[in-house]
Amino acid sequence: MKAFDFHYGPRLIAGAGATERIGALLPQGRCLFVTDAQVLNLGLADAALASLAAQGMEAVIFDAVEADPSLGTLEAAVALGQEMGCTSVVGLGGGSPMDVAKLAAYLLATGEDLDTLWGVGRALGKRLPLILVPTTAGTGSEATPVTIITVGDNEKRGVSSAALIADHAILDAQLTLGLPRHVTAATGIDAMVHAIEAFTSARLKNPLSDLLAKDALRLLSANLLIACDDPANMEARSAMLVGAHLAGVAFANAPVAAVHALAYPLGGHFHVPHGLSNALMLPHVLRHNMAHALPLYAELGCLLVPDVRGEGMQAQASALIERMGALSAASGLPQRLSEVGVGADHLDMLAREAMKQERLLINNPCPVGEADARRLYEAAL
Repeated sequence: MKAFDFHYGPRLIAGAGATERIGALLPQGRCLFVTDAQVLNLGLADAALASLAAQGMEAVIFDAVEADPSLGTLEAAVALGQEMGCTSVVGLGGGSPMDVAKLAAYLLATGEDLDTLWGVGRALGKRLPLILVPTTAGTGSEATPVTIITVGDNEKRGVSSAALIADHAILDAQLTLGLPRHVTAATGIDAMVHAIEAFTSARLKNPLSDLLAKDALRLLSANLLIACDDPANMEARSAMLVGAHLAGVAFANAPVAAVHALAYPLGGHFHVPHGLSNALMLPHVLRHNMAHALPLYAELGCLLVPDVRGEGMQAQASALIERMGALSAASGLPQRLSEVGVGADHLDMLAREAMKQERLLINNPCPVGEADARRLYEAAL
């Protein structure tokens, strides 16, 4: 067995109503509460805010986080936290508020120059106390050391460091009951992509990440369509949250690869939701990787489609691609890039932009060059 390092992530608190415990988990003082306007308007933050108030804490609410949060949004959150003297941070919402909360907690504590932090392992200081609460079952941001910020008009940059891992992650399925079908579908597929790419990560794959990725994929595949068709099903919603979290811990240790690298330009340039971007590119990248990842894909194919266990490895691996495609289609997600505004005249630009995601591409089971990326985008049109 190869030597490996593994970080288990934040302390996890899971259960219906668990959000009510937030106030007791943070030190006294003002808390920067990072969310978005829709989450706030839907009342999803009410229990957390009430818990803080019950402990005599003041919540300083920053609700201006948008999808694919910009550098300006992050800077505004940090400025508010500085102005109000916040001593802790809560991020409640989808991946975007949690990403902003993670990096805000670090920058508020250290005052470091963000331009020195982009990349892997460059944030080495100590952040403020941090709690993350997902309201979608998909990004796994509450489990990971990664923050993604949009710089300029459309370039996505990441900071990845153990210093960004939260103290606590709270999984409260009650917060996900009102999710629209398309959000449930896109975030669920996103989490499944995390599990698949972690299981096949070329550099840091290890036995523990494998274990978590497979169990995540089992939970997510069994419950995605139930959660879509029966959105008030608490058991399915809880299983989706746990599956997404396990996938998050898995890819925090065995990082994602080319599916994400090709998805990011779709979000940056066409504002395609991240989970949908992953769903659109997944089958094409899997086919590209097939020869290099055949045994691993076959293992996952048997997990998702037990009936193929007696067949050959090629059939088993193909079952993975077919099952993921079937889940995506049955969930109601668009299946072609042309459905989200991408045309043939965009292929060269997208391929160039994907090549900027070196930190992800190095994790892919086989190389993806610019010509490969263009071909994959073309296949997805």
